[in-house]
Amino acid sequence: MTVDMAALTALWERRWPGSAPVGHEIDARGGDRWVRFHSLPESKRYPDDEHEYAIVLERYNTVLDELFAGREVYVITPRWTDRASAPRMRRDAKHWRSWLEEDDPEVGFRSYCHVFVERRQWRPGCLDRLLRRIADDAECGVIITDTGMRRLHHPYDGGADVCLTTTEERDRLKERHADWLSRYPGGW
Repeated sequence: MTVDMAALTALWERRWPGSAPVGHEIDARGGDRWVRFHSLPESKRYPDDEHEYAIVLERYNTVLDELFAGREVYVITPRWTDRASAPRMRRDAKHWRSWLEEDDPEVGFRSYCHVFVERRQWRPGCLDRLLRRIADDAECGVIITDTGMRRLHHPYDGGADVCLTTTEERDRLKERHADWLSRYPGGW
């Protein structure tokens, strides 16, 4: 599926002004539309065996399906390198944006962020390989969003941050998965 990169950039800037399209850089935490879910019982961060991987994938897929069932989504994946040119990615992911993240006079210490986007039909299990890599901290900064960029799902090693359209929508999702919420003050 093709993606109009200029339209995507304009939409991102309108929906998430001032935020880079990298999961951990979205400043919605603590907002009235944000919720954090933990991937494993008792806030355990990393799965140790296949049973725990099954729990992690079930939680990710359950929330993603509630957000995006029957819809197309964008899968936004950042990569960091020491080069200004974008690296190669999966064949369906297209380069969207790049920027210098860390400027340093030493070329080998410069850091560039390259963001790729893929548009695909959501169905449970379609991102399991990626989600498993995220659970292992082998991928980071990924965002899964509807094509209108109204809802964001940022899976990370240990859980997922979810930004919704309204406080009421957030509250309903929290109620359905209350056992997955953080016990820490503020929901962290």
